[in-house]
Amino acid sequence: MHFCMTAQYTPKSLNAILENPKTNRFEAAKKMVEAAGGKLISMYSTAANGPGVLVIFDVPDPNAASAMSGVVIASGAVHNVTLTRLWTADEITQVRQKAVQLKGAYTPPGG
Repeated sequence: MHFCMTAQYTPKSLNAILENPKTNRFEAAKKMVEAAGGKLISMYSTAANGPGVLVIFDVPDPNAASAMSGVVIASGAVHNVTLTRLWTADEITQVRQKAVQLKGAYTPPGG
């Protein structure tokens, strides 16, 4: 399952990065994702809401994505974290097919 996690670095993390500007955060992220049995797809730096990061990864267990998010937040390295499940084109086709099957089982309010 693919996920996208975005976050902003905390002041503590930014200071550590400034002290060692060649620090490799990609390798740190890759190590954690691989420890969860997954694969790091891509990682980007962001600046929209302050210095931050956007990471796209694939893990077989969706609980691993939430666990990784919690570990990183608890470390104090980042804040304002958003974890989003992503679907491939094939997966979203399956979702749409399931929606067609379930459509008749739902009654909206006032219906």
